[in-house]
Amino acid sequence: MSGDFDPTLFAPPGGFSVNIRDLSGGNGAEPVETVRNFPTLLQANAFARRYVRDSLERCRAPKLTPDEVLAAWFAFGEDAEVVGGEGQGWTSGAEIRDFAEKPCRDREERNWRVLDPRRQEDDAGPQGEEEDEA
Repeated sequence: MSGDFDPTLFAPPGGFSVNIRDLSGGNGAEPVETVRNFPTLLQANAFARRYVRDSLERCRAPKLTPDEVLAAWFAFGEDAEVVGGEGQGWTSGAEIRDFAEKPCRDREERNWRVLDPRRQEDDAGPQGEEEDEA
């Protein structure tokens, strides 16, 4: 065994992706957005889960029953699906009813932005530029 790191160990070439779908049908069955370059399946799954949790919570209104929350999410929310997980990607069907029944009390469960690889690209700045040291 060599000591070299195998970059394909965690992700396929280009990383994992998450398709975002508008459940209102505005884009048909096609994703409205594909978020690319997740370095691990764990990060892609966590992003998708938090994204859906946030979407459902934005559809929650005071005094709605869990079934009404689900109906609002299916009418106006956004779903997320991990691409490239070979059956190991998180899907909303596994937890969406639980999300509707139990309002989110932990803001971190909705914080998909911290896991968004586009944010990391933005933080790195334009390629080739270096900050001037004064």
